[in-house]
Amino acid sequence: MTGARDVPARLGTPDARRCLQLALAGLWLLDAVLQCQAFMFTKGFAGMLAAAAAGNPGWAAAPVLWAAHLAGRGPALANAGFATVQLLIALAIAGRPTVKAGLAASAGWALAVWWLGEGLGGVLTGGASPVTGAPGAAVLYALLAVLLWPGGRARHQEPPFVAAGSAGVLTTRLAWLALWGSLACFTLAQASPGGLRRTFAAMASAQRGWISAMDQAAAGLLAQRGAAVSAVLAVVLLVIAIGVFMPGRAARAVLVLAVAVAALIWVAGENFGGVFTGSGTDPNSGPLLALLAAAYWPRAAGLRRAGDARTGDGRAGGAQEPVGERAGGERPVCGEVAS
Repeated sequence: MTGARDVPARLGTPDARRCLQLALAGLWLLDAVLQCQAFMFTKGFAGMLAAAAAGNPGWAAAPVLWAAHLAGRGPALANAGFATVQLLIALAIAGRPTVKAGLAASAGWALAVWWLGEGLGGVLTGGASPVTGAPGAAVLYALLAVLLWPGGRARHQEPPFVAAGSAGVLTTRLAWLALWGSLACFTLAQASPGGLRRTFAAMASAQRGWISAMDQAAAGLLAQRGAAVSAVLAVVLLVIAIGVFMPGRAARAVLVLAVAVAALIWVAGENFGGVFTGSGTDPNSGPLLALLAAAYWPRAAGLRRAGDARTGDGRAGGAQEPVGERAGGERPVCGEVAS
């Protein structure tokens, strides 16, 4: 007889992967809304694109300048196109029948924006820093689209965390290692006594009100301490990079640390992605790093046993394991039914 806890599954309650897909769709929707700000329909939008070419080698800068020139010839039309594409991606990911098309479009569009709109996130300029958003928000959108691809695996074959369902456990762990390890390298490359102070002082001049005051206070606090703070941050980022290779509770602790660092970067470094300036095009890397951490969150140890119990596999009479009594007393996220 079907248990009461199976009712959400029959009603289509989204599983953990679906929850994360919907969160990604929400971020694309926010991007579309930000793209509709009045500033974006002026030639200032083309100027923002052109600025992304600064410091890049010629082969990387040339396509950026070409895209900026093209947008400058009809900024209103170009920006309307950008906003429409982002809205359609959000709607496609949000719809179950179109989720694969939406994720594919998300990856392709994000990579194009990463190059033509973000200048490859500044990683080739020598000035990339995770504090200001390196390696670029767009490439994180592309990575999330791959990691959240519907796996279609049987219940008893579910991976230890959501992201592993698309490319396997080792591959996705190596992707995490490469991402957070690169953030540590960028941090060390920018380490200098006054480096962070100059970074925050420059950001303060582009902000208003309390956000500018926050940046100025951070610049004063970090005066001549930039090298030491950068070294500590780099060590933290390296710990996060190897965290997904750790067992159970240690991995969860490191992922919580990753979310905390992402939140700190988003608030103190990225100024909430510049969404209050009237010219921010996305929330920057902070929320995306947090969403990535959620995709790597280890599933409950008893997940497979509970799945077997629902089908009666391996248990006399199909005895069922209470959902609330899994290892650690954890409950499934958003129903955790199969995608």
